Amino acid sequence: MTPLVVLAVLTAAVTHASWNAIAHGIRDQLVAFTLVGLGGAVCGAALLPFTPVPDPASWPYLGASVLLHVLYMMLLMRSFSLGDFGQMYPIARGTAPLAVTVLAALFAGELPDGWQLAGVAVASAGLVGVALWGVRGGGSVNGAAVAAAVGTGLAIASYTVVDGLGVRHSGSSLGFTAWLMALEGLPIPLYALAVRRRALVAAARPFAARGLPGGVLSACAYGLVLWAQTRAELAPIAALRESSIIVGAAIGTVLFKERFGAPRVAAAALMVVGIGLMLHAG
Repeated sequence: MTPLVVLAVLTAAVTHASWNAIAHGIRDQLVAFTLVGLGGAVCGAALLPFTPVPDPASWPYLGASVLLHVLYMMLLMRSFSLGDFGQMYPIARGTAPLAVTVLAALFAGELPDGWQLAGVAVASAGLVGVALWGVRGGGSVNGAAVAAAVGTGLAIASYTVVDGLGVRHSGSSLGFTAWLMALEGLPIPLYALAVRRRALVAAARPFAARGLPGGVLSACAYGLVLWAQTRAELAPIAALRESSIIVGAAIGTVLFKERFGAPRVAAAALMVVGIGLMLHAG
């Protein structure tokens, strides 16, 4: 990975943690993800006239990605509604890199070298550990919340590989991003409108100034990741992207008054070691 790719992915990590915190901060999670989805869809639609249409070879990947992203949003919504941000976010993000490593080897023919594999493993251990070790301090764990968070991580891994292959066939990372954001942002708002009807507008209005920009942040974050996937292998990008966990832990402490503690310090240290190993491979 070149320094520019690393910078792009780290910027995406900070942006991603920020929009997730915005979504978690809205108590009504259906409203939160409706606003995020609308913000992302509007952002993607605004880009469509100015970007190339993706090559037809990428359309099957685009369709599969939309379904996987909707599944991801539903599982993330579920995990946020049941558990603490500082615990659910690390589990969801921490399970993804190892799964991406396996899927990229199977479907993209990207076999990691020893340094990359060690880096992904160390980083993932730190990220998952911060969530699990937190229970030892007297906390409790919600089995349904953890299951939803793990499912979120597997959905992340799946769409990461699908999108990595799709964007490489698309001929334009920006065009692929625009169509993906425009399409995947609509199903949850449409579902919310069908369920809540007029009550949805009243419930969403107080949070629109936060939720809609969160959708724009989401689009920007993933656009950077998709561009990076055209420049480097999928597994190291997936692991580096999860440095967002460190940002998420800090946000959980400052905004949501969740305890940081020694486990998260240890996780941050492991994340730095993992990133160092991956960069050594590059």
